[in-house]
Amino acid sequence: MPPNAELSQLRNRLGNVIEDPALAEDDVATEPRVGSVKNLGNAEVVIDGTIFDISDFAHPGGDTIKLFGGNDVTVQYKMIHPYHTSKHLEKMRAVGKVPNQQKDYVFDTPFEREIKREVFKIVRRGREFGTPGYFCRAIFYIGVMATLQYVWATKGTTWALAFALGVSQATIGLNVQHDANHGACSKMPWVNDILGFGADFIGGSKWTWMEQHWTHHAFTNHSEMDPDSFSTEPMAIFNDYPLNHPSRRPWHKFQGLYILPLLSFYWLSSVFNAQIIDLRQRGAYHVGIKMENDFIVSRRKYAVALRLLYIYLNIVRPLQIDFSGTTVLQILAMGFVESLTLATLFGLSHNFENVDRDPTKPVRESGEPVCWFKSQVETSSTYGAHISGALTGGLNFQVEHHLFPRMSSAWYPYIAPKVREICAKHNVNYAYYPWVWQNFISMIKYVNQAGTGSNWMQPLTGKS
Repeated sequence: MPPNAELSQLRNRLGNVIEDPALAEDDVATEPRVGSVKNLGNAEVVIDGTIFDISDFAHPGGDTIKLFGGNDVTVQYKMIHPYHTSKHLEKMRAVGKVPNQQKDYVFDTPFEREIKREVFKIVRRGREFGTPGYFCRAIFYIGVMATLQYVWATKGTTWALAFALGVSQATIGLNVQHDANHGACSKMPWVNDILGFGADFIGGSKWTWMEQHWTHHAFTNHSEMDPDSFSTEPMAIFNDYPLNHPSRRPWHKFQGLYILPLLSFYWLSSVFNAQIIDLRQRGAYHVGIKMENDFIVSRRKYAVALRLLYIYLNIVRPLQIDFSGTTVLQILAMGFVESLTLATLFGLSHNFENVDRDPTKPVRESGEPVCWFKSQVETSSTYGAHISGALTGGLNFQVEHHLFPRMSSAWYPYIAPKVREICAKHNVNYAYYPWVWQNFISMIKYVNQAGTGSNWMQPLTGKS
């Protein structure tokens, strides 16, 4: 359960809007008049206070637009469509308004305009998708995993194979399904859909992944709205809570020592997670994302079938070949290797020294929304260059990825220097580590600081 989930300020602002009689005179909507986000139909979304019916909308990016039916998707829409203006929304059918909405984030700031203008000079519109090099890389990783999977399911397990398959499945998560489920591989939706199922072939689910990950991208490091910010609680905390915060536990003081062993259980917690049955990703659910629309309901049976297939190929089948304790340990070793490869790289992306772990603090202090683009830079880090990008699917360029999540990872090495230049010009803190081990050490230091609460203590005294 996230901190103060039931009292989330953002959920209250979005959910407690009172019906406005003045809407009857508005020329935007027809019937029915909906004045509250919590009363949306499951084929309706809110963007900038306007309610749109997407039930019959032929979205160029495919049906995944319906994944978030029933929600306010203002931030998600703007982060995925950096080219769009208000004219693009005219293609959808407006049916009402939600008045008097308050916002945590603001768009179209001078920083955003300049960074988009300069980046789009490097990557022209329509060319932001996967390059031939990207697809060669993706095909290579798919081929390697398919070969290892075949051997695993027909010949049985070995320690070397367990390690190789674990790494290989992680490379699918990093290099294939990630771009695909962001809609970044191809302008053809079916290509993204097919490659997106890579998530299911490594023990996850493309639909729960999108529910959580798109929410994470929209509200990065927001302690109440980012599912990743509290995903390890209560065993460990990534949020740097005040010393008297109820989410703190005595064992968190030692989390710098046990964070890696904890992350190694990521595979087990994913493969045997019951949320695959209803496709309601619990982190996204707790922050207020509705996941009961027709699109999600219709995908449940496919998600369950794919999960059963994964369990059969990776667990049941090896045990049929050799039912022994060694086989069980090797299966677990495969999962631990995959977990550490994925979770460690995910963890260091937003947890490092001097990271912004409270990006919406200015909203509480002054009431002014913060620049979403600025918050994405200051809550993320980048390390390495082209080689790291080829190994991690571009996720080493986490700053660039969070600024342009629907751009293929193949382009990030080319735009990174310009992004750093513009950040320096606008005094936006850009965290760059030349080597991954530097980012890793910084992550461990931050995790230790968050666990001990040292950032909240007075120097020398150790008191709050």
